[in-house]
Parts: sequence; structure tokens; C-alpha cells
Amino acid sequence: MTDWQPTASLDTLRRRAVLMQRVRGFFVERGVLEVETPCLGHGGSTDVHLASLSCQAVTPAGSETLWLQTSPEFHMKRLLAAGSGPIFQIARSFRDGEVGRRHNIEFSMLEWYRPGWSLDALIEETQALIREVLPFDPGPTRKRRYRELFGEVLDIDPFEVEIASLRRLAGERGGLDMAEAPRDECLDLLMSLVIEPELGRDGIDVVLDYPASQAALARRHQDPRDGAWVASRFEVYLSGLELANGYDELTDVGEQRARFADDNRARREAGLAEVDVDERLLAALDAGMPEGSGVALGLDRLIQLALGKSRLEEVIAFPTPRC
Repeated sequence: MTDWQPTASLDTLRRRAVLMQRVRGFFVERGVLEVETPCLGHGGSTDVHLASLSCQAVTPAGSETLWLQTSPEFHMKRLLAAGSGPIFQIARSFRDGEVGRRHNIEFSMLEWYRPGWSLDALIEETQALIREVLPFDPGPTRKRRYRELFGEVLDIDPFEVEIASLRRLAGERGGLDMAEAPRDECLDLLMSLVIEPELGRDGIDVVLDYPASQAALARRHQDPRDGAWVASRFEVYLSGLELANGYDELTDVGEQRARFADDNRARREAGLAEVDVDERLLAALDAGMPEGSGVALGLDRLIQLALGKSRLEEVIAFPTPRC
């Protein structure tokens, strides 16, 4: 066996360590508390687009199913509800089936929360953090509306285009049979294959106002320009890479419980296994989590860009095939 060696060079790992310290210093200077939360939880992500990993563990309650966390979000929100104030974490996160040039099943997620902050304030801090880590000027920060991007690139209104036309376009661009695909699946395919690769080419692109159906754990609001319901969230792109996903966080426990139920219903309809709902998160929301914003950033991807590497495996010691 010869694949015991790391895929990243030792020099790269030393440079990675320096960048990790720079990230921590960024938050220390801003008075944000670093926290650590479990990789395992009694609930997982119900998001139909994410594949959670689980294991059987012997606990004081007996043999239980525990879920490897797709991000530290649920535990960090419990800390917010307990009165932690602003917090950040560099966490090990897990998503099944995600292995490739830009993905690994186990990866480093940088996540932070700002109670009382608007989405605009968090966008400003996110791009400041990215600039702090990169050794070069990425160019200006631009805010782009999801709906306008589809109009510019594909000449369609993603909110109003007929489903038959959308399926046909997605099938043509993706080379797949999309004849029965749901609207969001078609939009996701077009976004990832056609629009995303061109984002962040001469600057940092921040995409806003996603469809309300893609709100996940974010609030929703009406766009003042046309009254359409949209998700109160943003995604950040640089050099064709999605780096971060931020929310105006949902704090309504009833709405959150309903979304979890909708997710599991969608999973059943798609032939996917249901995921246990995190009841402790719901209890924390019921107790009262402060309003504010939070963002998750793929730290391995940001380091990959900072060090000029083409593949994720070049900046991590042991990717999944070698773990």
C-alpha cells in the first residue's frame, strides 16, 4: 500500500496553518467567541439536497442513532438561545457522497453568527474575512439578484417560466432527462452548470433573493421591487466557486417545525430515507433565539483559492479516498 502519504505537501499544510490562525485572529479582534460543538447529534439535516451520515452508538439511553452533522448550525443556535452572543467555529462537517475536485465527505466549515445583525452587515463582514485570508485583491464586491442572473444568462424568469419549458431547458443544458423533475431541481441544475461557473471571475459576487422555496433555515421576505416572496439569504462566489451561504436566521419554532416536516415529506417522495428532526434545536427556538444573521463558509475552498491550488485534495492531508 503506497497511498498512506498525505495528498497535500507539508509546505502546503504549514501555509494552511498560518491561514487558519489568520481566520481566528480576524474574529478575536472583533470580539467574537470561538466555540466547539459536537460532530454527532440526535438530529440531522432534513434538507433533501444533503445526505446526512448516521451511526449506531451505545449511550446511557441504550443503542441510539446519532447523526454526523452536515454543519455545526443546530448546536450553535442552541448556544445563541442560551445567551452566548456572537460566536464562530471551525468545525468538522460531513456530507455523504460528496467527493471530487471541490468536495470531500469530511471537510472544514467556518460558521459564525451575529445576533442583532442585518444580512447586509453580515455580507460586509463575510467579504472582509475573505479579503483577510486571500494574498491578492479579488476585485470589487458585487451584489447580484438571483432572478436577474437567470434573465441575463438564460433569458428566463426563474419564478414565472412554465415548468415544461424549464424542464426542457434544464435537460438540454444538463444532458439529463428532466421530464419529471421538480422546479427547484431544474433551477439548481441550471444554476450550478451554467451560471455559477462564471460568477466571481473579476470580483466577489454575492447572490441575493433566491426563490422562497430555497429558504432552508432562513426567513422569507417580499421583494419590494415586484412583491415576489424570496429567501432572506445570500451566497458568495469567487472564481466560479461557491464559498459561503448566509441567512437572516429563522427564529419561529412553528415555522421551523413545519419546514422540517416538509423536508421529510419531500425526502419520502424522492425515495430518500427520512432524517431525525433535531428536537433540541426546536426547544431552543421555543425558548427564544435572538434575531440575527449567520453564515457558513467552506474553509477548505477558501484556502484552496488562497494557495492557488486546483483541487481540494491539495490543501487537506487525507481526503476520503485516503482516510
